[in-house]
This record gives sequence, C-alpha cells and structure tokens, in this order.
Amino acid sequence: MSAFVSSHAADDDADEAVTLTLAGLPPLPQGANIGFVYATDSFAAELPSLVGRLREATGVKEWVGTVGLGVSATSAGYFDRPALSVMVGALPENSFRVFSGLERGMEDFRRKHGAWIAEKQPAFGIVHADPRNPKTPELVTQLADELPCYLVGGLTSSRSRHAQVAGAGAGAAEGGISGVLFAGDVAVACGLSQGCSPIGPSRGVTDAEANIIKTIEGKPAVDALKADLESAGQVLAQALHVALSVPGSDTGDFLVRNLLGVDPEKGWIGIGDHVSAGDRVMFCRRDPKSAGEDLERMLKRLKARRNAVPAAGLYYSCVARGPYLFEGESTEAEMIADMLGAFPLTGFFGNGEISSSRLYGYTGVLALFE
Repeated sequence: MSAFVSSHAADDDADEAVTLTLAGLPPLPQGANIGFVYATDSFAAELPSLVGRLREATGVKEWVGTVGLGVSATSAGYFDRPALSVMVGALPENSFRVFSGLERGMEDFRRKHGAWIAEKQPAFGIVHADPRNPKTPELVTQLADELPCYLVGGLTSSRSRHAQVAGAGAGAAEGGISGVLFAGDVAVACGLSQGCSPIGPSRGVTDAEANIIKTIEGKPAVDALKADLESAGQVLAQALHVALSVPGSDTGDFLVRNLLGVDPEKGWIGIGDHVSAGDRVMFCRRDPKSAGEDLERMLKRLKARRNAVPAAGLYYSCVARGPYLFEGESTEAEMIADMLGAFPLTGFFGNGEISSSRLYGYTGVLALFE
C-alpha cells in the first residue's frame, strides 16, 4: 500500500512560498520516502535551495521535479506567477529508483540502474526532460522501449533555468532526462486527454516533403481541408490543427501538430512536424468546449476502471492549455477533483507532455496511484 500527502502555496518570495507549503502539508505518512516538487519558473534559480529546505523539514531525501510556467495541485492551479506544489509519499522499500543525467545515450543509464531494473522489472516511470536537447524525443522512446516501461511526464517550461531535481543531491540538473522508475508491483493507472476533436475523417497522405503535405488521397491537400471545413461549419483559424495517426496503435491514438500555413496556389499544407507518404492525417479543432469534453471523457474512463478515490495523482498539462484554453488556471485540477474526488495531486504545465513512449502537445496526462 502507498500513502501520500500534498500541499501548495503562492508567494513572491521563494522562502515564504516554502514556509507556507510546509505549513499546509498534513502529517507525513509513516515511512515517507519520496517527494515530488514542481515550481513555477519564477523560482527556477532557487529550486535547489527550496528542495534543500523541503528535505530538511520532512526528512525525505529522495525528491524529483522540475519547473514550469504553471503548476497543478489538488483542485488548484497557478499559472505565470510564483508558486510551489509538493507531494510526499510512502512507498515500499526499494520499490522505486530515481535517475538523472540521461542526455546522449543509454550506456551510462544501463550501468547505473541495470541491476535494479533486472530485479524489479519497472512497468511505470515519471520523467522530466529538457526541450532544448535535440535527442530528447529519441531518448524518451529508447527508455520506454528498452525497459519496457510506460512513461508519463513532461518537458520543462521556463524562461530562465530549465532546472530538474532528481535524487538526494543538493543541485539541479539541466539538459537531459531525469525522473523515477517504479517497480512492477506499484499500481498506477494513466490517462491521456488530447484536447482536440476531429472535424473530418482520417485520410492517407500520398505526397509529402519534410513538413509539407502536398496531396491527400491523390488530390491537393487543401481540398481535404476545405471539405472538412464545409462539413464542420465555421471553425476559427487559430482552432485548427492537424493530427497524425500513431502507427501500430490499437486505440486510435494520434499526435496533434500545429497547422503552420496553406499555399492556395499549389494546394499544399505546412504542419509542425515531418510527414511522409503513407502517413494518415485528420484535421481537428481545439477549443475550450472540445478540450473540456475530452478531459471529461478521459476522467470517466479512469473512474470506471476503479471507482474509488485514488491514493495520489500527477498531472502534466500543456502550457497552451491552462488559462489560455479554459476559464481559469485551476479548471483542469478542479475537473479532476470533481470527477475522481479530492486526493493529493501535483504536476506542472510543460513544453510538451510524455505518455507511453511519445511526446505530445496540447494534451493533459494524468497518472494515478491506486
């Protein structure tokens, strides 16, 4: 069994934010041995010292976390203002493994953690990654496939340091991937909310180059877009996106990418990702109504799997969501509590979200400890 408590606070002063967070933290569960900490990027430079205070006050040595433009908590969110969200848990001894420094390849990671992985067979992991590292997408896939392990997390979002916390050390890492792996007997349920609704069917790309879709089903790509817009009615240009189907997915999964532009003369469409002939694409809309409905569907699916209040949760949302998409900075956290109950929750708004072995955008990813 696992037990968790959480707390959160907002204050312009980093030390006061920690003081308020600690004051709101319920009594720690017996055997507390892991902490999660997320700070808005206003506190990026102070993150190591903040964690030092948390470590000293709680006695918990192992901490993992990072910074974002916003952070999530139980029924609350803080966006683009100084804030801190913390969760402390008690897990069975040796049931988790904190790691950091995965920047270029898997060799050093295998050497440090291979024995524990072979013994514990981790099936789930929380990861934080630096979006400035061009190898991040490749490393996320390699890590998930090699373990094999279901990963959940996000890319650090910051206007200053891209600080990550991992382990019992006093410093903060940057540039790579860090996080924590959980042994196979730690029960976790995960959900992904895409935040978009299709406005037309999935179609095959027949000609493409780099990020330019030239033809769809043998016709100019823009013809398919026009057909979907006509059937869907008025759709604001800023709400339009392109979804790429994930090969081999048995759940109809897709990756949402920006629609960058249209060449009306050639009939070409530019999107925010590479695309090749044979890929399948569909046009979709992203607006508050569609995103809210999709998040609600995801939460209902999780509730149906186990109709009990979770022990704890971690929520990772896109920086383009939050108050930019919903009514306020706390909307998503409030929806989670309304549907699943009030339980310890923490997380952050990132530059991309991680689910399974892939990087997503515009999504909300929820992990629940049962």
